[in-house]
Amino acid sequence: MGDKKDAGKVPVIEETKVKQLYETEASLEPDGNVDYGIAGGNSIYSAILSRNEAVKDAKRLKTFLELRDKYVEKNVLFEDPLFPANDSSLFYSQKPSMKFEWKRPTQICDNPHFIVDGANRTDICQGELGDCWLLAAIACLTLNEKLLYRVIPRDQSFTENYAGIFHFQFWRYGEWVDVVVDDRIPTCNNHLVFTKSFRKNEFWSALLEKAYAKLHGSYEALKGGNTLEAMEDFTGGVTEFFELSEAPTDLYSIMKKALERGSLMGSSIDVSSAKEMESRTELGLIRGHAYSIIALEECDKVSKDTKISLIRLRNPWGIVLWKGPCSKEWLTISPADRENLKKQTVETSEFWMSFDDFKKTFTKLEMCNLTPDTLQDDERQTWTVSVHEGRWVRGSSAGGCRNSPDTFWTNPQYRLQLYEEDDDPEDGQVVCTVVVALMQKGRRMLRHKGLKFLTIGFSVYEMREQNQHLQKDFFLYTASKAKCKSYINLREVTERFRLPPGEYVIIPTTFKPHEEGEFILRVFSEKQNKKLLQPEEETEEEKKFRAIYQQIAGEVSLQCASITHTHMGAIKYTKSLLIKSEGFSLETCRSMIALMDTDGSGKLHFQEFKHLWKKIKDWQLIFKRYNKNNSCSISSFEMRNAVNDAGFQLNKQLYDIIAMRYADEHLNIDFDSYICCFVRLEGMFRAFNAFDRDGDGIIKLNVLEVTDFHNFPTFPIISSECIKYSVRKCSHL
Repeated sequence: MGDKKDAGKVPVIEETKVKQLYETEASLEPDGNVDYGIAGGNSIYSAILSRNEAVKDAKRLKTFLELRDKYVEKNVLFEDPLFPANDSSLFYSQKPSMKFEWKRPTQICDNPHFIVDGANRTDICQGELGDCWLLAAIACLTLNEKLLYRVIPRDQSFTENYAGIFHFQFWRYGEWVDVVVDDRIPTCNNHLVFTKSFRKNEFWSALLEKAYAKLHGSYEALKGGNTLEAMEDFTGGVTEFFELSEAPTDLYSIMKKALERGSLMGSSIDVSSAKEMESRTELGLIRGHAYSIIALEECDKVSKDTKISLIRLRNPWGIVLWKGPCSKEWLTISPADRENLKKQTVETSEFWMSFDDFKKTFTKLEMCNLTPDTLQDDERQTWTVSVHEGRWVRGSSAGGCRNSPDTFWTNPQYRLQLYEEDDDPEDGQVVCTVVVALMQKGRRMLRHKGLKFLTIGFSVYEMREQNQHLQKDFFLYTASKAKCKSYINLREVTERFRLPPGEYVIIPTTFKPHEEGEFILRVFSEKQNKKLLQPEEETEEEKKFRAIYQQIAGEVSLQCASITHTHMGAIKYTKSLLIKSEGFSLETCRSMIALMDTDGSGKLHFQEFKHLWKKIKDWQLIFKRYNKNNSCSISSFEMRNAVNDAGFQLNKQLYDIIAMRYADEHLNIDFDSYICCFVRLEGMFRAFNAFDRDGDGIIKLNVLEVTDFHNFPTFPIISSECIKYSVRKCSHL
């Protein structure tokens, strides 16, 4: 119900645009059946939880140099135990189509080198893996030596201190990580199967690809993607995406300036179905294929006092297929410019085309800027950057976009306070420039469990003296001040805004509600603005709650869950709920943690603990309703009503089982047992709904899934008899 002050108001209706992109060289699903949620996997955890697996090398105790020196001293070649030389590192959904043999470069040729005459784009030739998006990004990376050797450290060779171990560095969600690999590479008939150099004895590109595959779990995980993703992992920069059909009129100027400032760029031609993937256009270009953008030039024409704008692209396949009209226009270019262009084209995989043809032929442009000012003023600016990590949790903070007004307000909210205006007012108006970048985390690494990129976006609202989490009515009657152009299934969505000084709130969301995932939100500001990015203001009750969490939650884990029933802080908070209790039992605590631990850490983070405690408070209000004599227990006969009030619809057999399992000899159920029962019911319903993919209230399980379903920690209420009653009868909360 809205407040009386909202009576008579008309709810604001905003259009939310959504786009679905096919990845370049991806294996596509049939049209209309794209699933962006969690699916697949043989474990119930993979069906319910979104694990944020750490980078495999993150917890290694030894640095690359220590490991290398250790193996050099032992005179033993390093073999990576975390990315073994077997099929598990190659594919997760298919069997190899050829006989792979893992070989070290010293076994492939007589005189292997890590890098020959500098690393450049001629060293990148695509193999049998559909990762042209990655190779296009690597080709762009070679244009900036400083960036290149940040990713590919120089202190490596096959001669000095060689021990079969190499390392590469990638930007991952706000920090640089070092990935160590051995130099065993997949081959067939003594030839590299995947990425290779045109020089038979150069191996930096093949080893870089292997390190990137390890970062994501397997080579197959690299099949299909967007160039932006790899560009960002190589630089930590800010990505921008252009639909060329809607490109700004000054696009050439924007791209020229971006290249001069070190930005990485790629382009591709969209496909509308799986049949079009890697098909050729009439002019010879490949649909669904990533091309690197190498250079732009304006050349004088011979016969006219005009210029022609040209763009140079590179095909990672190592061949040129462009058959466009640039060859006809080539003769109109002045001899001096023509000779200069020939000198710039250093390999057969590169080609020139007119910029007008580029805009007509290609459909999207992907750009990664080293700083947000790359596309704007001629002088570099100093930007303030703020980063916040968050998550969307089903049933709590996964509210979806504005198309879902009943849940939109539950999404995470981040305050943005802009105090200092730009130095260059826009049309005389005082504004503050900010760049908002929303990135989803860990999806490619979990492809083997069926995860795909969620369709994401964000909105920005102006605040007016609100100090708490904004509620439903605020969004019903308030239009957004700014928002992303469209929701899209990319890893990152970025937009630039110029806003008047003031206070704002950023709402990052998935397009559909109830989709779980983790994200990182970055906000760049031209000026130093206090409180640039922070979580929503907390009430006094929430501040007290956070203090309690900080006091006890650091030790709450599956191994020491009893901390909540022995620690005085938790007991005091339980008493603050007006329930006379000595705290929760070990059994109840274990069930709570198993239910709410969404990242598999065995501990409850603050948002998980907060969500859990909200449920407990809601269930406590129901408990008090039937706790007639304040005895801290309710009659087992009243338990049926309490369960119904909480939204669980059970059959008679399950009510009987609950009474037998949780009632004492006086047919009473105490508060601890009551909460334990509700936690397990919540887990059972959540497990069922995860498997009920078509929403018809019936699930089909194979033998392994039945075992996992039964072994889910919050599932058992009393015995396996529950399965035959719950599998067909449980309904959605």
